[in-house]
Amino acid sequence: MTELKIQHILTLTHLLSKGAKHNFVMVTTDSLGKSIHKSQQAASKHLLELETNQFIERIISGRNISVKITPKGFSEMVKLSMALQKSLDSSPSHVELKGTIVSGMGEDAYYMSLKGYTQQFKSKINYVPFPGTLNVRLDKKVYQEAIKQFNGFDGTTIEGFSDGKRTYGWVKCFHAKINKSIDCELIILERTHHDDSVIELISKVCIRKSGKLKDGSLVTIKIQTIL
Repeated sequence: MTELKIQHILTLTHLLSKGAKHNFVMVTTDSLGKSIHKSQQAASKHLLELETNQFIERIISGRNISVKITPKGFSEMVKLSMALQKSLDSSPSHVELKGTIVSGMGEDAYYMSLKGYTQQFKSKINYVPFPGTLNVRLDKKVYQEAIKQFNGFDGTTIEGFSDGKRTYGWVKCFHAKINKSIDCELIILERTHHDDSVIELISKVCIRKSGKLKDGSLVTIKIQTIL
C-alpha cells in the first residue's frame, strides 16, 4: 500500500479525533470497527496496513493497543484536506439545466396573483411576479434528476395560506437566470400537476416577451444553490 485508501482515511480521521496527532491513544479494534462501520477484523487489518506503511506507530501491551499518527500520516491527511477544500471552494454554486418551453395549463396566472402570495413575494423576493409561470420541459434525464435536489434545499419559502374557503400550498423560490440575461425564480410547489420533467419559472417581467421566446424555444437556466 503506497497510497491511502478510503478505509485508511476513515481510520486516520477517527484517530485524529481522539488526539492521536501528538499522543499515543488507546484503541480497541472492536470500538474502531464500530466507529468506521467496519468489522473488528477489518479494523485490525487497517491498523496493520497503516503501521506497515509508516502512517501510524503502534505500541502493543497485552490486549492494549496505543496508536499515534506519524508525521508522514499527518502530512498525507493535510494534503487530502487541502485538496478537498480546494474542490469544495471551486465547485459551482449553481445548477445548469437545459430544456424546451411548453404551454402550461393556464391556471398559474390566477394563483400567482392571489394576495396571500403576492404580499409574500414582494417582501421576500422583492417583486410581484408577472402573472403566470413559464413552463420548461427538461428533455434529458440528467436534468430531470438534477432538479430533484431542490426538494431538499431551503430556498426562499412563500408560506401556504387559507382564504377561509380553501387552502393554498407553499412555494419555494430559487434565484435563476434564463439564457444568461433574464432574472427569474425557479419555483418548487407543494402542489403541482407536473412531474420532474417540467419546471416552472416566475419573473417580474413576461419572460416570453422579454426573451422573444415561444413554445419549442430552447433555453438554458442557471439556478443558484446558495442563497
